[in-house]
Amino acid sequence: MKKNKIFDFHYPVFIPAALIVLLFVSVAIILGEPLSEVFLELRNLIYDKVGWFFIFTVNTLLVVAIILAFSKFGKIKLGGRSASPDFSNFAWYSMLFSAGMGIGLIFYGVAEPVQHFASPPIPVNNEVDAARQAFKFTFLHYGLHPWAVYGMIALAFAFFTFNRKLPLTVRSLFAPLLGKKIHGIFGHVVDVLAVIACLFGLATTLGFGAQQVGAGLNFLFGIDNNVKTQIIFIGITTLLATASIVSGLDKGVKILSVLNIRIAVIFMILMLIIGPTVFLLDSFIENIGMYAQNLIELGTFTEVYAETKWQNNWTIFYWAWWIAWSPFVGIFIARISRGRTIREFLTGVIILPTLFSFLWFTVFGSTAIHLELNEIANISGAVSNDISTALFEMLKNFPFSSILSVIAILLIISFFVTSSDSGSLVVDFITTGGKLDAPVGTRIFWALIEGLLAISLLIGGGLGTLQTAVMLAAFPFAIILLVMTFSLLKGLRRERLKNLRNKVKRNARVQNSQFEKYIDDNEEE
Repeated sequence: MKKNKIFDFHYPVFIPAALIVLLFVSVAIILGEPLSEVFLELRNLIYDKVGWFFIFTVNTLLVVAIILAFSKFGKIKLGGRSASPDFSNFAWYSMLFSAGMGIGLIFYGVAEPVQHFASPPIPVNNEVDAARQAFKFTFLHYGLHPWAVYGMIALAFAFFTFNRKLPLTVRSLFAPLLGKKIHGIFGHVVDVLAVIACLFGLATTLGFGAQQVGAGLNFLFGIDNNVKTQIIFIGITTLLATASIVSGLDKGVKILSVLNIRIAVIFMILMLIIGPTVFLLDSFIENIGMYAQNLIELGTFTEVYAETKWQNNWTIFYWAWWIAWSPFVGIFIARISRGRTIREFLTGVIILPTLFSFLWFTVFGSTAIHLELNEIANISGAVSNDISTALFEMLKNFPFSSILSVIAILLIISFFVTSSDSGSLVVDFITTGGKLDAPVGTRIFWALIEGLLAISLLIGGGLGTLQTAVMLAAFPFAIILLVMTFSLLKGLRRERLKNLRNKVKRNARVQNSQFEKYIDDNEEE
């Protein structure tokens, strides 16, 4: 690894990853819109042939996460017995949540429940059943399953980095299976795949954010929501993200993450107050109950007996998105989670963000459906024309809609910047061989690449191209996640046996010390 003041590369990973992404960007920009037709065929092929595999992978990770949290391994502390947390609980929750789902909540908070309400995935008899089903599937997509994906890979990163003292890279996750071979060609390939998955997952999120900000600017100021506007937005926020990552994790990223969660909470509380408050509180309780009652059925739903392709565009896409996003979120969460037990870690990463997501979707989604049920607004009609307008179409039915829309845009930008800068830091960790403090030049390079990739995907066909890119990146990484889970279980078993041996040795020393003191006391008498 070559070292200098500005850049620091792990060449077997950095060069292939950079060349692959830059080649893709070049092709997307040169071909433009025709690329979307090719991507559409690829997306449908992946949906039809391997959609079941994404469902299997995500469910496996959730089951293993639950078992680990309540098993004998739950007491193992990340970093060892004497490790203590680097961040307060609030800062920790803020950072992991901002990295995990920020823009997704804003983009789909209204759009997804309304779309499922207008076009139920499974046929229903009336609007009430349609509303209930809408939240069952929305909660599935933002509930325990995605956070289990994040939690398991983050746990693996944290364990092998802090307990086994291995580099913070994907190759380290396979140390119990491959030993020193992780430093060879296999390790290089795995890290390159992780970088590509991470970058395409980030680019998809940034593309969604750009589309929604464009819709907000159109609503407030009449600015056309076209690719040009979205590219300008991506360019500006990429520069902001670059400034943030130069400040580092403890300053720029931490400050923005805490700011994100505070603005989000204020925004949600405002909507809870000015919206149908009692209706929303009732909905929150009922929605959680329906989700809990139907969790197994929803989680294993494959649409095998239906003739529609609904699941391809929703559940399968979501699982692919979370899987592609997982190396970034996993490394980032691991980096900020030293000093916590496995039980505390998995509970914090899976349960709390899930509950916040449920509350968010209830406040915004149920408010929109309330407007539909009472024939106050036709939000579903607007969403069918342009999904990115959903939030703003709902807000215009309430007092201070312009102010609320400005808050929404600021929140999107803030989440956008946080996702970009934390994503750049994570890619830096991988492409510098696991260094936790990557050089500034490398951080800037990957921040700019992320923005360029998002722009190229928008030019190459918009939403459909974004979805296909995620699918292509996620499939090989889903296989990696399953093998990683087996490797982690093997590593945890060794860790527990080591802890038990150390405990026996400590007890033996204490007993020997007590016995020697007893002999000395009796000799004095």
